[in-house]
Amino acid sequence: MPLWKRFGFLLVFVVPALMPAAGWLGARSGHPDLLAWFPLFFLFVLLPLADYALGHDPRNPDPDDAAPLEADDSFRWMTLAALPAQVGVLAWSARHAIDADFGPFGLAGWLLSQGIVGGVLAINVAHELIHKDTRLERTFGGLLLTTVGYAGFKIEHIRGHHVHVSTPEDASSARFGQSLWHFLPRALFRNTRNAWRLEAHRLQRHGRSAWHPGNELLRWTALWLAMAVAMGLWLGVAGVAFFFAQGFLAACSLEIINYIEHYGLERDKLSDGRYERTTHLHSWNSDYLLSNLLLFHLQRHSDHHETPRRRYQALLHHPDSPQLPGGYAAMFVLALFPPLWFRVIDPRVRMFHAQRTR
Repeated sequence: MPLWKRFGFLLVFVVPALMPAAGWLGARSGHPDLLAWFPLFFLFVLLPLADYALGHDPRNPDPDDAAPLEADDSFRWMTLAALPAQVGVLAWSARHAIDADFGPFGLAGWLLSQGIVGGVLAINVAHELIHKDTRLERTFGGLLLTTVGYAGFKIEHIRGHHVHVSTPEDASSARFGQSLWHFLPRALFRNTRNAWRLEAHRLQRHGRSAWHPGNELLRWTALWLAMAVAMGLWLGVAGVAFFFAQGFLAACSLEIINYIEHYGLERDKLSDGRYERTTHLHSWNSDYLLSNLLLFHLQRHSDHHETPRRRYQALLHHPDSPQLPGGYAAMFVLALFPPLWFRVIDPRVRMFHAQRTR
C-alpha cells in the first residue's frame, strides 16, 4: 500500500475535529448558531465536491501483499484510537452545547452535527471492530456503540444482517421502490427488537433466561444508562437530553447508510427454499478515494459482505458489483429526497438486474 494511502486513513480523525472547529469559528465570527452547521456543510457539501474532484480509487492490494497487509497492526491501532476520540469529542460537544447558549436553529445544527460525527466515528469504526476475532477489538466496538446507545447493532449486524442481507427478512435491506422515510423508522425498531430476540435465543440454547447476567445487551444497556447518569450529574437534565438525542441521530445516520448500501438488491431464492450465498453482487460499491479513506473503506461494502472478516485495509474493489454514482456523503443527501433518489438510482438497479439475468 502506498505510504500516502496508509496515512490517508487518519482522515477519519478530521471528523471529530469538526466540532471544536465549529465552536471556534462560531465564537470568532459572532455567529455561533450559523457555524453550528459547519460540520454538516463540510461533510455533505465540501466532501462530495472533493470526492468528485479527486475521483476514483479502484486499485486493489497485490495478492502477494494481502497477508502482510492484514497482519499490520498499525491499521488496527487506528480503529482502536477512535474510542478515546469519540469519548473526548462527545464530552466536549455536550459541554459546549450547554455553554454556547444556542438558539433553536443553532442547537438543531449542533445536535445533527454531533449525531453525524457519532455515526462516522462511533458506529462506522465499531462496524469494523465487531467483525474481528480479538476480544479487545470487539469490546472497543461495543463501547463505541454504547456511546450512542445503539449497542444492539453489535449483535443484530453479525447474527442478523449478515445472515439475511438482501432478503425480505433483513430490516437493513431496503426494497426496490421503498423510500428512506418508510424504511428508517422500521429499521430502527426492527433491528433493536431483533438484537434482543437474537440474544434471548442464544441464552435459551444454553438453558438460561433472557434476563440472565450473561445477556450481553443487558450489560451494554447498563453501561449506557450509567453514561447518561454521569452526564446528568455533570451537566444536568440538558446534558442527559443531549446524550440521548445525539445517540438517536447517530443511529439514524447508520440506518440511512444501510438504506444506501443495499437498496433494491435481492438474493435469489433457491429450489430448497434457502437463499443463494451472499456475494459481492448483493451490496452497492463505491470506489471514490477520499470518502473511502475517511470511512475506513466502508464503501467497499460489496467485498465486506462477501468476506466479512477481511480487514478494512485489504478490502477489494469489484468492478462487477453494482456501483453508486458517488460516495456515501453525496448518496446520503440524495436519499433524503426520495423522488431524486428514485430518479438517479432506480435505473441503475434495473440495469444491474438485467445484466445479471442475461
